[in-house]
Amino acid sequence: MSASAPAVDSLEPLLSRLRDARAHTDGLFTFITPDAMYDRPISERHRLIFYLGHLEAFDWNLLGRGALALAPHHAEFDQLFSFGIDPTRGNLPCDVPSDWPSEAQILDYNRQCRDRLDDVLQQQDTPRGESSGFSAGTLLHVAIEHRLMHAETLAYLLHQLPYEKKRGPVSTSPAFALSRLGSPRAVTIPRGIATVGLPRRDGAESRFGWDNEFDETRVEVPEFSIDVFPVTNAQFLEFVRAGGYYARELWTPEDWEWKRSHELHQPLFWDRFGDAWFYRGMFQLIPLPDDWPVFVSHAEASAYARWIGKSLPTETQWHRTAYGTPQEEERAYPWGNAAPDATRGNFDAAHWDPESVTAHPAGASAFGVHDLLGNGWEWTSTPFSPLPGFEPFPFYRGYSADFFDGRHYVMKGGSPRTAACMLRRSFRNWFQPRYPYVYAKFRCVQERAT
Repeated sequence: MSASAPAVDSLEPLLSRLRDARAHTDGLFTFITPDAMYDRPISERHRLIFYLGHLEAFDWNLLGRGALALAPHHAEFDQLFSFGIDPTRGNLPCDVPSDWPSEAQILDYNRQCRDRLDDVLQQQDTPRGESSGFSAGTLLHVAIEHRLMHAETLAYLLHQLPYEKKRGPVSTSPAFALSRLGSPRAVTIPRGIATVGLPRRDGAESRFGWDNEFDETRVEVPEFSIDVFPVTNAQFLEFVRAGGYYARELWTPEDWEWKRSHELHQPLFWDRFGDAWFYRGMFQLIPLPDDWPVFVSHAEASAYARWIGKSLPTETQWHRTAYGTPQEEERAYPWGNAAPDATRGNFDAAHWDPESVTAHPAGASAFGVHDLLGNGWEWTSTPFSPLPGFEPFPFYRGYSADFFDGRHYVMKGGSPRTAACMLRRSFRNWFQPRYPYVYAKFRCVQERAT
């Protein structure tokens, strides 16, 4: 990395993006009624009030206290709001609302953090912290994408709030279409190379990636077949009606015990009233759309795959499907090298809920596989682990490394709430296999005999 700090002109595009990201997350809190701010919609996550302070505390700890070495103005809040939680062994949080500061206190803290950071970052000759060795541009990328990740986290937390505790748009009625899929289809993906990750190049500021995206790795992938579309609500309903949630042989022992202890009989995003099935949208209950992708946990997706005699794709199989071509070239996106736009998929917070898996034919890959980016993250069978050459960010050592534990699985693609900047080929998401709240879909593969 260059030893000199970027000039203010080169930082302005990033500062503008940071302001846009702040406006986006600020807007999400307006959907929460005042009496719900201290609620915990998901038992494994912090109360909503934590996220109000966390976003500014992260930026302050990274940029203000870290890179810029500024004196703290509220050290207690810097620590209180510093880290989220990801319990994997049932150790759920046990705090109570009175343990947290008032909303007014947090908003005052947020204002001071922003004002002090902006005053310094907008100056010429912005200093860089000696401890990190990373440029202001890289750290701003981290702050922006961290905030946008939490915008998606906030969305699925809000999804679990009761409707009466949300202030939704005036009209949210989705457009419905009867399923146009016909029989499920699969395509054969020939043997070829899948490139995962980014090359590590000094000074490559324009190619930002998180630590787990390095280093670039090329893998030869044997021939396999994969579903053209993600598994839909209609397809998964067949599994439910066939008793898939009661067929113990379809579940691993750990998944079965989780399903049994949580009394799961259907996807979390579904409701049933008599013989009628419904999807729990962000702001209203709607009749279950047949051709939307089903949102389920890794455990549920794996059970379905076993039921039809298939499996979830590996990370490299997914990459080969999405970015490979019959000509053995690789694309930046499934459709080519053009930047993402609304014709290619359901992403970048354009919608709160999914759409038909057939809605964006312009986003199909070279092999004719649809709905790969947006509309829901896609589960893979690959445990989250470092790529060869992995080095943790010194200023955020736990971002990836804390989750290389064999208890998280790689997810690819993106959801309706995923920012366009995180649709890059190298981006890797991950979650626990028995976590049903995230916007996650899946498709199945079948290995070819060699």
